[in-house]
Amino acid sequence: MKKFLSIALIAAMSLSLLAGCDSSASTETEAAATEAAAETSAEGDSAEAAGDYKIGIITGTVSQGEEEYQMATQMKEKYGDMIVTATYPDNFSTETEQTINVVTSMAADPAVKVIVFVQAVPGATAAIERVRETRDDILFICGVCAEDPGVIAEAADICLLVDELSMGRTVPEQAAKQGAKTFVHISFERHLGYATIGARRDLMKQTCEELGIEFVDATAPDPTGDAGVTGAQAWITENIPVLVEQYGKDTAFFATNCSMQTPLIQQVAETGAIYPQQCCPSPYHGYPSAFNISTEGHEGDVQYMLDQITAAVAEAGNTGRMSSWAVPINMLMIEAGVEYGIKYCEGEITPDEGSTYNEEALFEEIKKIGGEETQITNYSDSNGELDNFYLILCPFYDF
Repeated sequence: MKKFLSIALIAAMSLSLLAGCDSSASTETEAAATEAAAETSAEGDSAEAAGDYKIGIITGTVSQGEEEYQMATQMKEKYGDMIVTATYPDNFSTETEQTINVVTSMAADPAVKVIVFVQAVPGATAAIERVRETRDDILFICGVCAEDPGVIAEAADICLLVDELSMGRTVPEQAAKQGAKTFVHISFERHLGYATIGARRDLMKQTCEELGIEFVDATAPDPTGDAGVTGAQAWITENIPVLVEQYGKDTAFFATNCSMQTPLIQQVAETGAIYPQQCCPSPYHGYPSAFNISTEGHEGDVQYMLDQITAAVAEAGNTGRMSSWAVPINMLMIEAGVEYGIKYCEGEITPDEGSTYNEEALFEEIKKIGGEETQITNYSDSNGELDNFYLILCPFYDF
C-alpha cells in the first residue's frame, strides 16, 4: 500500500526521533570522533589482510545509539578485518562538518566498497556528495534517514526508514488483539506540533473508532520544559494508576516520548494494563531499565533480551498484554546492509537494470532478519515515488 506522505512530514519526524529519543546526557567529543575516523582510515593500510574489499559501518556512539553501535561490533566480530567502523559525533546537529570528515576518511580507503550509514544523521547527504567527487564506486546504504527524502535519495543508493505513520493503524490493532477497550495516547503540545506525530495520533484515533475502542488524549509535561525529564516521568508514575482505575485494566497506553517509556512499562506491569509498543519499537527500549535486566555479557543478543523480558512480564502476571517488535529496526538495517553488501561485493548480486542495486535481493536480506511478515513499501508523495527509499514495518512480538 502506497504511503502518500509529504517529504516535510517524514523529514520532521526523522529529526524529532533523532533529537528526542536519546535520554543519555553523555557526549562524544569531536576529538574522539576524529580519532575513530583516523583509526578506520588506518585499517585501510592492511587491505590485503581483509581480502579485495571492505564494508564500512558508520553509527552513533553508545550514548546516542547503543543498538546500532552493538550491531556494528557484532558484524566486526563476525567478519573481522573485512568490516571497518566509525562513529559520528554526538552533537551531530551542530557538527555536520565532523560527520562529513568521518565519512570521507572511511571512503579514503580504496578497499572500502560499501558504506552502511545508520543513523543517517544531518550531514549524510553532504558527506556522500563529497565522496562522490572522487569515488563513484562505493555503494551507500543509509538507514534512519534524517534529511529530506528526495534529497538523500538522490545521493545514496539505498535509503531505509521505519514506517512511522502506519503505526497509527498497527498499534491500535495490536492493542485490540490484547483486549483493549480503551486507548490512552500520552503526549504534549510540542510533540503534537510535529506534523507526523500529529497525523499518527489522528490515525490512531480513527482506527480506534473503527475497532470500537474508546480513544483518550492525555497531556503530560514536556520533558524539555521546566519540569524536565524527571517531571514527565513522575507524571507517568502518578497518573497511570489513576487512569487504570478510571478506565479499567483493559486500557492500552502509548506515549510519544522516549524518556516516558521506562516508567510507563513499570506502571503497566504493576497495574495489569496493556502496552502494545514503545514510541520507537525495540526490545532494548525501556524494557531493560524497567525490569532491571542487565545486558552484561549479552550485549547485542536480541533473543536473550526477548527471553528476559518475557520472563519479567510473566512474573508481573501480565503475559500477552505487553509487546514490541522482535527486531530492533536500527540493528536490522545494519545487519541487512552488511549481508547485502557482502553478496554485492562477491558478485552474487546483479543490480537491476538502470539501478545500482537489486531490490529483490535487498528485500530478501531484510526479511531474513525481520521475518516474512515484514512489510516494505516505497516512499511516495504527491511528487511521485522514490524508487530507492523504503519504509519498513516489522511484526509484533508478544511477551
